[in-house]
Amino acid sequence: MVAPLQVDPATVATGINNVWVLVVTFLIFFMQPGFALLEAGQVRAKNVGNVLMKNMTDWILGTLIYFVVGAGVVSIVGALTSGGSVAGAFAYVSDPNAWIGWLFGAVFAMTAATIVSGAVAERMNFNAYVLFTILMTAAIYPVVVGFTWGGGLLASGGFIGAALGAGYLDFAGATVVHMCGGVAGLVAAKFVGARKGRYDENGNSQPIPGHSMLLAVLGTFILAFGWYGFNVGTQATILAVEDGSLTFMGAALGRVALVTTLGMGAGGAMAMLTSARYQGKPDPLWTANGLLAGLVAVTGAVPHVTWWGGALLGGLGGFLVLPAFHFTVEKLKIDDVCGVFAVHGVAGAVGTALIPVFAVGGFALNQFVLQVAGVGVIALWTIAASAVALVALDSLVGLRVSEREESEGLDEGEHGVAVYPEFVPNERRESTVATDGGDIRTDGGADVSETEVSDDE
Repeated sequence: MVAPLQVDPATVATGINNVWVLVVTFLIFFMQPGFALLEAGQVRAKNVGNVLMKNMTDWILGTLIYFVVGAGVVSIVGALTSGGSVAGAFAYVSDPNAWIGWLFGAVFAMTAATIVSGAVAERMNFNAYVLFTILMTAAIYPVVVGFTWGGGLLASGGFIGAALGAGYLDFAGATVVHMCGGVAGLVAAKFVGARKGRYDENGNSQPIPGHSMLLAVLGTFILAFGWYGFNVGTQATILAVEDGSLTFMGAALGRVALVTTLGMGAGGAMAMLTSARYQGKPDPLWTANGLLAGLVAVTGAVPHVTWWGGALLGGLGGFLVLPAFHFTVEKLKIDDVCGVFAVHGVAGAVGTALIPVFAVGGFALNQFVLQVAGVGVIALWTIAASAVALVALDSLVGLRVSEREESEGLDEGEHGVAVYPEFVPNERRESTVATDGGDIRTDGGADVSETEVSDDE
């Protein structure tokens, strides 16, 4: 008789949970092409290559910096703002058992960094952007994580959290990731200044349409797909051990998945209705932005609120995105190209602050006070740190490209390429063609004529 295989349930649960974390991490990484397409579609054709380069740079440099510096800063800040010890803050570097957890944290860091590029598109110096990405992943974002998920200032054991008798609730990063990125993008857009032609001589906003709504909406769907990894994947425990037996955490996964979906749908629906009210007809791009705002609004709330509360939070995020964008552009006079502050900043702040109002266990005043205080702390830190970094970078390398580069397009000025060479006027194309053994290469050519793409300029 063959003896039954002896398996430790805890070992099985740990293995499956770790594989689950890796799978959802890869899914979150797939959000990077979503961001690239979303942002590329909202800029003019002559600047698409620059947007793509920035998105690649976020991942390339961001992961390296977050491994060497950022993740350690999280531990240091968490300890310093909770009375703990900073010993072993960088132990993960040489501990293979910690690398899966580090990678899961790294894709969140890349999301926060990437959000900034959508706000400063079409006029920020590439070198300055690269340096800001390094600072974002080395210090600005890690400090926010240290305050929250790192057990620091706002956590139950942190100085503010302990004083209020609660721990800050942000399940998958509505404020830790999205609001941080959205606020940093807003500050960067303010410091860099508006694009040429964005405002007339009287200060009135003049729309500068992107070159491809198709790419923008396609990018939105890719982001929405990846968001299931973002939210549902943060429910990292899918198998638990209870009384020596394995238990599937189906209820927890189901709540997170359902609230994510309802928030997404409600956000898109409210943005569609709001754009129809503002503009007379439902706008595809604003509907897409509202869908994303709905996702942002519930990202911190998904395991903590009722399903109907999640739908209301997502709808509120979608409802606010268009007026928040108009306030940013027309009142604050900040040229936020992709509306990142409205989508990520405002929706993240409101959705996270209101978690106690729709909480499964009922309203708790101390939790509500902590949520509002936490949103304020994260916003103030991000504003101050971003401003200091941008002032330093402006003096070091300059934040903005030259007027000539902006006019020609950042694809040519910053990278010497043309994503759409067929749009180059014939006389210019002929002057920039180099032949070698029959092969033809077109250099530059990022300036798209108004007659060829009517909404490009």
